Amino acid sequence: MGPNLYVLGGSLFDTRSYPIERPSPTSSVFRFNFVDFLWEKLCPMISPRGSFACVALPDLGQIIVAGGGSRHTWFGAAGSRISSVERYDVGKDEWVAIDGLPRYRAGYEYYKDAVVMDLEKNGCGKWREVGDMWGVAGRGRLGKIVVVEEEAEAEGLGVNQGRPVVFMLDGDEIFRYDMASNSWQKESSVPRKAPYNSSFGFVVLDGELHVMTPVQGGDLMETRRSRQQKRGGTLLAQIYHPKMKTWRSLVTKPPFYYPLDFKTAIMCTIQL
Repeated sequence: MGPNLYVLGGSLFDTRSYPIERPSPTSSVFRFNFVDFLWEKLCPMISPRGSFACVALPDLGQIIVAGGGSRHTWFGAAGSRISSVERYDVGKDEWVAIDGLPRYRAGYEYYKDAVVMDLEKNGCGKWREVGDMWGVAGRGRLGKIVVVEEEAEAEGLGVNQGRPVVFMLDGDEIFRYDMASNSWQKESSVPRKAPYNSSFGFVVLDGELHVMTPVQGGDLMETRRSRQQKRGGTLLAQIYHPKMKTWRSLVTKPPFYYPLDFKTAIMCTIQL
């Protein structure tokens, strides 16, 4: 939100805790300012949580978190789940509880349905349940999600008419969510697959979908530039334009001296 990065909640795996197979959620909230280059500890959430849904509302200066808990796929059924929802006011640095989810929900589990909150101008709203998005024959997917904010288009020129468009990256396939039919439709496939046992990073920037993965120098044309990038690794960005339905790619060097793990890394864009 703005020049700030907010880090909220999460789960801590501490072998000193008992029972050791139950991760402990945290309610801690931190903010990093890219202008001052400083971390700041903020008011903690009301309920500790990890694997939760989160959305920023820049126009309202608010952040909403929903559901989550402490359970994790590594630990089977151990841990907790919650249905509570909270809203953070950036100006006041405070959290307030708002209308909770219809039932428990957490991001590490597979769901074929969804719940949607129709937000009002004050950041509140009511939840409504959305039915099965995959159908009887379809399989549930748990991919990475991005939202493209599009401007209103002329009648007949676009399927979205100014509404946000939701995309999911599942494996090497990109799906677009169709609100009218409540279904995920295949949009495109990533031209270059991720290396074995690795994953893609997925983020939206200026209306384009950026699919990123680290590659070895030997995987690219052996140019002088790529040889210089071997020490810190090389990052391949495959960029998809939803309106034009075209792909382009670029190669860059990440600002790290260790490989990126997109299975655990969190990506977002920052406005500077």
